[in-house]
Amino acid sequence: MIRPLDNARRSARDLSGVWHIAFDPDESGEAQGWHRGLARESALPIAVPGSWNEQLAEVGYMNYVGSAWLETRFWLPPLGPGDEAVLRFGSVDYHAEVWVNGQPAGRSGAAMLPFEVPLDGLAKPGSEVTLVVRVSNLLPVDGPTQRVTQSDYITEGRYRDEYLPAVRFDFFPYGGINRPVYLITRPKAGLRDYRLAIDMAALEVRCALRDGQRLVGSLSGFGGTWRGEAEGPDAAVRLAPDPARLWSPEEPNLYTLQLDVYAADGTLIDRVTQRVGLRNFAVEGRQVLLNGAPYTLKGFGKHEDSPIHGRGLNGPQMIKDFRLLKWCGANSVRTSHYPYAEEFLDLADEIGLLVIDEVFSINLDFRKVNAATLAAHKQAAAELIARDINRTCVIAWSLANEPGYLAEPDYRTESPAYWRDLFGHARALDPSRPLTHANVGYAGNDDPAFAEADLLMINRYHGWYSEPAQLDRATARLNADFDAIAAHGKPILVAEFGADALAGQHASYDQLFTEEYQASFIRAYWQAITAHPAVVGGHIWAFADFRTAQHGRRVVQNLKGVFTRTREPKLAAWAVRELWRDDG
Repeated sequence: MIRPLDNARRSARDLSGVWHIAFDPDESGEAQGWHRGLARESALPIAVPGSWNEQLAEVGYMNYVGSAWLETRFWLPPLGPGDEAVLRFGSVDYHAEVWVNGQPAGRSGAAMLPFEVPLDGLAKPGSEVTLVVRVSNLLPVDGPTQRVTQSDYITEGRYRDEYLPAVRFDFFPYGGINRPVYLITRPKAGLRDYRLAIDMAALEVRCALRDGQRLVGSLSGFGGTWRGEAEGPDAAVRLAPDPARLWSPEEPNLYTLQLDVYAADGTLIDRVTQRVGLRNFAVEGRQVLLNGAPYTLKGFGKHEDSPIHGRGLNGPQMIKDFRLLKWCGANSVRTSHYPYAEEFLDLADEIGLLVIDEVFSINLDFRKVNAATLAAHKQAAAELIARDINRTCVIAWSLANEPGYLAEPDYRTESPAYWRDLFGHARALDPSRPLTHANVGYAGNDDPAFAEADLLMINRYHGWYSEPAQLDRATARLNADFDAIAAHGKPILVAEFGADALAGQHASYDQLFTEEYQASFIRAYWQAITAHPAVVGGHIWAFADFRTAQHGRRVVQNLKGVFTRTREPKLAAWAVRELWRDDG
């Protein structure tokens, strides 16, 4: 799926703005005809992109889980000969069904990923169009992130684990159209997809052409332009700058790739452009190599979360976050725990940040896994890879976060075959990038998924959830984990480590929730990480405080951020800057 573009043959109009919403807790909206349009006197205004929760908290929807209908109207311009119009949704959380002028038009695929809806036959060019989207933030039972209800906590006897709204993960289940919706016009006979193979010397483009079409590719930058042409159903063009300027977080050198498709008579049919860098990332033994040299990953886990916007795309905050990441000396992030907006990846390419791209699969409970779960998980991996495979910044695919979190015995017996199938599926789709998942301590240092992974990611909180405020004991346990996991013969990344700190809470001794203890915790872990030969780096949990569902152990937010939710630095942010910017 090609990103929205504006150029000689494509256009993309952002439909962001104030839409209207009506909530449908009893699922009666379609019977009432809401798919044909909402009655404005009973609907509420809502900003898109944006989550409904904090926007509409004062009218009772902060904790709403269920269906809602959103509506807008737009003008569909006349189309050029041979052109088509489609709607492209960046993400609707977690599921969407779309109606155009009262007619069913399409639905979303994997959660938190883009999907398209064709307008052909549903809307007349040169007329106003009514667009209605039914949104549900209720997770599927058989998805890679499974639905949890209040009754599940009672049935399992896990009363102290109950969240409001009910979730199995430690962040807020925002609902809404959280990324932009575009009206796209493009040539029907144009490119639908292309694949890039990138190394340190060249870039190869592969795409499918129709009979008689010709591909002209060019790579421009740093005073030069390199061109190539190809024809045929499986066209391939190799573009090799000489000398090549490599991309890295330290020097994010980008070229401009332009792909032009011509008809046999020389008419320009389609044009696609992308900013791209030349780089290589690989796993060798217990090391990771960037552009052929050993590399230490320094960074964070973070969330798409901001006041009022919720998970809605927040451009100014995103820019701020990248500048703070660079200020800290970070070179990498994991998209914990779901695919991030494409705009985030644009900046990661541009500013220079390595990205471990994660499928939306959290705390997978193997007591409830079935064939439908695996199929949905494979679909989510396939859609993520299809969206992001051409990204320079993306260095690895993470297929799950903390499966086996409930220490269910089924995890040991049922997961090996599941992981073989899932990892094999992902590897076939993209053999060029390492595969991984985030291990939780409950799943053990012999986690069955480690057999399939290339990079072993672990989440560890010794000194917080265990050994509280006892860093000597905590780091001893951490080193014991390192030694045990190193026996797998693969590099280890500590994908999560951290401690909550309430901004402004201080102590002259080791005390949980103080800024001093959070900073000391991070220093102790980083010392252990850099000292062990099998560990290739660490990602602090978390970059910034973020809202969670309500729970007795959370004061509105998870406070493990080194920055507050509004991006003020805690003492830990200064400690990280000292560690990462002065370590050479």
